[in-house]
Amino acid sequence: MPPNTGIKTKTVLQFRKGQKQEKADAVACEEPLELKLTFGPEGQREHRSLAITMRTPGQDEALALGFLFTEGIIGRASEVVGVRHIGQALSPESAENILLVELSPDTPVDFEQLNRHFYTSSSCGVCGKASIEMLNTVNLYYPQRGFPVFTPVKIQAFPHQMSARQVLFEQTGGIHAAASFDENGQLLLLREDVGRHNAMDKLIGETMRTGGFPMRNQAIMVSGRLSFELVQKAAMAGVPVLAAVGAPSSLAVELAESHGMTLIGFLRGERFNVYCGAERVRV
Repeated sequence: MPPNTGIKTKTVLQFRKGQKQEKADAVACEEPLELKLTFGPEGQREHRSLAITMRTPGQDEALALGFLFTEGIIGRASEVVGVRHIGQALSPESAENILLVELSPDTPVDFEQLNRHFYTSSSCGVCGKASIEMLNTVNLYYPQRGFPVFTPVKIQAFPHQMSARQVLFEQTGGIHAAASFDENGQLLLLREDVGRHNAMDKLIGETMRTGGFPMRNQAIMVSGRLSFELVQKAAMAGVPVLAAVGAPSSLAVELAESHGMTLIGFLRGERFNVYCGAERVRV
């Protein structure tokens, strides 16, 4: 396999109908990525390690941009003046697993504040009310009320378009996806990763790099369930409609409702549930 395809091959022992055989199986890659920051005014530049995330290699620059934005560190792509892998100095194995992001000299970074905004899991111990209040202190683009509008038919077409572009999932069966759609219900961009949050960050980061940001006239669909963290990231990017194959959590619904978003769950076949923001779904 060429590097950064997101796939590795593993020989497995397969059992079927009482028989066993060895066969090659495609497995989704999962490797650590350490994000390092260079920041501060000219003559006082600092270098610090920001975070380590387990991700599927590929689109690391987009992942970094999306992560920095959804953690409130940057507000636009132009605040990043350089991105490069620096792991080669340590070992060939680490070549693609350490990413240095250089911020513009006039981009402030407050690490103490960042620690209060990092949401690493749904069991982080921060109560829902406090989490939403903390989110209100960082930069948000906020969706526009009642806009855009999607018909049920357009929404029902999201999963088919999404599955047709999930190349890594088709080969491995073990990877998440996030996809954006325009006002006509047509798929714009799709990103895959072993982590749901990483797939969303890659999607947001790539949109920041290529235009169409903030995402106030787009819908996003994700695989799996809808967590608070996914709604948080979408809300910050101005996404008005967020849909998923699975169910939302109660806090995800509360957060989406508080920011005027349309939240859709169990989007499968010809059915889906609208948990809030029903004014954007019209027959």
